[in-house]
Amino acid sequence: MSASLAEKLRPRNLSEYIGQEHIVGAGKIIPSLITNAKNTKFFPSIILWGPPGVGKTTLARIIATELESTFFEFSAVNASATEIAKALKTTADIPIVFIDEIHRYNKAQQDKLLPLVEQGKMILIGATTENPSFEVIRPLLSRARVLVLKELTEDYLQAVLEKGLKETNKKIDKKAKQFLLQSANGDARILLNVLEIASNLLTSETLNIQSIEEALQRKSIGFDKQGEEHYNIISAFIKSMRASQADAALYYLARMVEAGQDPLYIARRMVIFASEDIGMAVPTALVVANEVFRACEIIGYPECAINLAHGVVYLCSAKKDRSAYEAFRAAQEDVRNFGNLPIPLKVRNAPTNLMKALDYGKGYEMYDTESYLPEKLQKKKYLKK
Repeated sequence: MSASLAEKLRPRNLSEYIGQEHIVGAGKIIPSLITNAKNTKFFPSIILWGPPGVGKTTLARIIATELESTFFEFSAVNASATEIAKALKTTADIPIVFIDEIHRYNKAQQDKLLPLVEQGKMILIGATTENPSFEVIRPLLSRARVLVLKELTEDYLQAVLEKGLKETNKKIDKKAKQFLLQSANGDARILLNVLEIASNLLTSETLNIQSIEEALQRKSIGFDKQGEEHYNIISAFIKSMRASQADAALYYLARMVEAGQDPLYIARRMVIFASEDIGMAVPTALVVANEVFRACEIIGYPECAINLAHGVVYLCSAKKDRSAYEAFRAAQEDVRNFGNLPIPLKVRNAPTNLMKALDYGKGYEMYDTESYLPEKLQKKKYLKK
């Protein structure tokens, strides 16, 4: 069988590489390290952390090619640290060793890699979708640079799609294109795999929504991430949680998940909701919402949808209290209306003798019951108790 479309289109050098401009762009860390390494013969071990399909493996291969280094590629799923050590004995130079899903190695396995890195027997490039702070042992982490790769934007995915269409000699209509770009969820490999399947399913020149749905085995539900429906659904989602209607909130959550909405976008709204609508009624709601966000950041789809559902039910069930939010908004309104009112002398900082002579800080006592608000606002009560 011939190579997959994703493999055929895999970039061979940095000029072909799509995305991750913050680390591969002109003057950024990867090209700078490569340039320096050609003179100094030094290239650091690195950990590439990012979601699936954003170019971690490709970047490792490009680095090895640019440096003309011996390159070994392993997956932590099926290769042991002992196998890696054996492979190193087959070459006289210092090779680049790429370990995909390095987070799957336990502490003992990672410990075995440590001397190989410390003794300069290999340059390690690890790839992980998990947070290295929790999944890579501290000694190994301290000997490597962690580089964060981001989910590919729609613009980058469109560039990948154009290459794929050219390779498959296909065109794609507007509706099918938008559905494919959104469904790929920032993952170029998913996009190209779906494109390849759809291209083989359809004999006509132009791919339509039906062929993309068939290849994805998922229907387009007409959710435009930038359009009016996007705002309608997120509005219904928030208002359902505010009304403690868990069934409705879960339904709108499911709509967004099935449409491929960024889980971090959903989780971010939940973090805001925890303070805005629950607030002091259940202060720990913010902790729960933040943990949901972190889980989505570390795990990603499809599993993080479970974390989102868990968080949504919790936020729906919690008592609601908007007093902190409303008090802050009221204080903001006064700042806008009255500008920078003079701060009472007794609560001003007095680091110099001159300031003390001017009565800065005079009369201040801890647990004072007198209002510290500016004189014009002395009788204001923002927080309704």
